[in-house]
Amino acid sequence: MLKKAIVILFVAIFCLPMPAPLFAESAISDGTKERTPSGVPLAELESFVDGYMNDFIGTKTVGASVMIVQDQKVVLSKGYGYADLENKVPADPQSTVFEWGSISKLTVWTAVMQLAEQGKIDLNADIQTYLPARFLTKLKYDEPITMLNLMNHNAGFEEYMFDMSYESPRKIRSLEEGLKLAEPAQVYKPGEVVAYSNYSTSLAAYIVERLAGQSFDSYASEHIFAKLGMSETTAQSSLADRPDLIARKAKGYVYAGESSFSPSSWNYMSMYPSGGINGTAADLAKFALAFLAAPGQPSLLFNRPDTLNEMLATSYSANADMPGVAHGFWEFAGEQKGIGHGGNTIAFSSNVLIVPEDRFAVVIMTNQASETDIVYGLRTALAGKRKIAAGEGDMPSAKELEGSYVAARRPHYGFMSVYPYLMLCKILPVSDNQIRVSLAGMTADYVQTKPYLYEKANGNAALDSFPVLYFRMEQGKVAQISAAYGDYLPLPAGKSMPILISSAMLAAFAMLYLLLVPLVLPIRAYLLAKRQRTAANRQPRLNKAVFWMTLSGAAMVVNNLVLALRMLSNNERAYSEIYVHILLNDILTGLAVAIIGFALILWKKIGFSPRQALCTILSIAVMIIWISLLIIWQFYR
Repeated sequence: MLKKAIVILFVAIFCLPMPAPLFAESAISDGTKERTPSGVPLAELESFVDGYMNDFIGTKTVGASVMIVQDQKVVLSKGYGYADLENKVPADPQSTVFEWGSISKLTVWTAVMQLAEQGKIDLNADIQTYLPARFLTKLKYDEPITMLNLMNHNAGFEEYMFDMSYESPRKIRSLEEGLKLAEPAQVYKPGEVVAYSNYSTSLAAYIVERLAGQSFDSYASEHIFAKLGMSETTAQSSLADRPDLIARKAKGYVYAGESSFSPSSWNYMSMYPSGGINGTAADLAKFALAFLAAPGQPSLLFNRPDTLNEMLATSYSANADMPGVAHGFWEFAGEQKGIGHGGNTIAFSSNVLIVPEDRFAVVIMTNQASETDIVYGLRTALAGKRKIAAGEGDMPSAKELEGSYVAARRPHYGFMSVYPYLMLCKILPVSDNQIRVSLAGMTADYVQTKPYLYEKANGNAALDSFPVLYFRMEQGKVAQISAAYGDYLPLPAGKSMPILISSAMLAAFAMLYLLLVPLVLPIRAYLLAKRQRTAANRQPRLNKAVFWMTLSGAAMVVNNLVLALRMLSNNERAYSEIYVHILLNDILTGLAVAIIGFALILWKKIGFSPRQALCTILSIAVMIIWISLLIIWQFYR
């Protein structure tokens, strides 16, 4: 087991009751750097940010805290809008507590590098040497998973959608229990596909726990937050250890239309190292500053300068000209190389970007779900984008790239596997060297700058998170699209666009039939009885068989529509919350099969008229189609 002590870098720190702050809150720039990396003069920075924020605060975003630092000095610290809209409590970077979301992952990778510096973790070793025997039960490949695979999000795990986040702290389990409950299947060979993974990060945190002999939140508090003077931050997503932070935590919101916002819940996690940290923007800025040590100087987080240099170096990239991953940080293609991470929870969005060469960092935190205009747009406006120059000479035609692609980060098992196919990435050639990318209702144009390397030229700000795309080709076809935060892959053989469209059409027909027939049959039977045409025929018995068959199918349709709506409205759920829908599918399917058997027996026993036979056959066929689609899309698991 790792011992928790780390050698402190500066002797003076030992003499202080609290660690020395990285910066004074009232500090201003000393003029060493006069501009942001994008070229905004520091003298005009506040007015620039004010102007940018005014376009969104109150209309598309409730509130935000912004911290900008350069040369170890605060050059802007300002809140915008409200932390509590109903009570008009303003957002403040020094006191308002926000959820970090996935920015929390950076503390895990920091802890890993601290232990690697001490020789207690080998980044290239099989992680199973650090785990209990048979801890991972769903591995598919013999190739070992290394800590670098976890850092680079290419360990090969599918996305498991349940028991990641909760709306109530009562559902929180220990980190170990959370990992066991939500273990995903391994679906890719380690090192081959980048699929962003919350599980990978929490698994790395669990390894830190085992080696350090203390919970990860205790480790982060002692070896990261305390060292940096981050007194307004906690890794416990419930904030149970810091009731004072609860009193200052912002309310979360969801955008409900122009200048309209709906309150949403706070985020609670068993696998909290992946996204459960809460703290102020000022504290997050202190964390960012720890990665901006002067050349040759160690960070307060590490004992040696080379550890910081290693952490900030690229650990994975699909192409030499494409931003990749720097030991858990995502690289940003700006005027200078940047590194950072975004964060999203049920009701908060955030971003931190660090530009080591300019010793610059920006922290943006909002109390709104899925916010992109500020957390990505302002970040890009301050850090700048590298200049795009269209490639010269013979370049591959963009027509080779046309098609639809599915995210590598997706569930492969269970009914949630259908959702990624509703949000395909579509590539359409605009010219020989330009493509249009459409994703989840957003579009942007990309220009080819080098063979199969495309850079974003214009379009939706949310796609700033995908500034560069690299297309890996095999035998003249796209084998893999590498983008920031993960890859996109060609559609699997059994889920080509014709098959997907055919499935959708069959599903729509079956749903419509099953919902309408149970309504139509009683009306028809009533009208027949009124005309006294039911006395001497077998139609009523046939109607009952078909009626109950289609009614069971209609119940299945309603059950799965409710399930889909529940997951679309909030996919942060425990599996136990939706298990009743899976169980109902089993029960209703069994009932439908039994009724089909009864109808066939009745047909053989008494015979049906041609019209009766046609109605029975059609209803049975529709039921078989519907059940088959539910099986194919795994709605029984």
